[in-house]
Amino acid sequence: MANFVGLRLHTRLSLPVLGGVCYSSATAAILSRAVIKKWNWRVKGPRRMLLGLGASFLAHFVTMAGAVGSKSFIASARITGGPSLDEILKNVDWPEQFPFKEEDFQRFDETPDSLFYEAPRFVTHIDDPAIAALTKYYSKVFPPSNTPGVSILDMCSSWVSHFPSGYKQERVVGLGMNEEELKRNPVLTEYAVQDLNVNPKLPFEDNSFNIITNVVSVDYLTKPLDVFKEMCRILKPGGLAIMSFSNRCFWTKAISIWTSTGDADHVMIVGSYFHYAGGFEPPQAVDISPNPGRSDPMYIVYSRKLSTA
Repeated sequence: MANFVGLRLHTRLSLPVLGGVCYSSATAAILSRAVIKKWNWRVKGPRRMLLGLGASFLAHFVTMAGAVGSKSFIASARITGGPSLDEILKNVDWPEQFPFKEEDFQRFDETPDSLFYEAPRFVTHIDDPAIAALTKYYSKVFPPSNTPGVSILDMCSSWVSHFPSGYKQERVVGLGMNEEELKRNPVLTEYAVQDLNVNPKLPFEDNSFNIITNVVSVDYLTKPLDVFKEMCRILKPGGLAIMSFSNRCFWTKAISIWTSTGDADHVMIVGSYFHYAGGFEPPQAVDISPNPGRSDPMYIVYSRKLSTA
């Protein structure tokens, strides 16, 4: 039987993010204890669920309620999984409508992204253990090198894709913001430069790719549903989409809903993109963090295009 959590929220909670690090689920849990009383939230259900997920997750799955002009919201979600991140997306009873608003996708820095990414950055944005964990995960789920007919899109790509060493396919496309970075990426067979926040339509034919990857960049998408619908369009039936992320980000360019929430919330947010875009199997999450508390965390949310989509 699904657990039920309900609360009344009188204002939007915004948490500052400093030093390029988004709040972890542990931090969100600590903060939730402080804010439950402050915002007069009404909670039904196991307390450990609220603290485990962080109050911020609950605060953003909202639907309007009450009289016209009221600033009060009712938030609810039904979850049957355990407290681990791997379990969060199991048996979710999603709200009928996409729960996020336009302001949730605003950024601290709304200047054109083309200016921000104009200069190449030949650096990695997660530490070596997290990179190794992601590469190991890819090695388990990717088809073998040089498999006939396999095409991969690395979306929001740069000078490195973190694929297994020596990995090759006939077609590996990089879609990113900086041409100099894309030119340096040894795994790519072709590339395209495009700002998905300006034009979310992907420049590829229907049913083109077996796999789409996105590494620590989903938090910058301001039109995520448009992008995920496009991902579904260009994936082959049964094709796999892998979104990976950590708690590292350019926080001035990350969307508001991301910088004001924690790791568990991020899993739910990305899962919601798959769900509300349509055409995907129920999304799943995997925590591949190599050294919890000692190196960068690393999370995967993935789904496959429905074979009938």
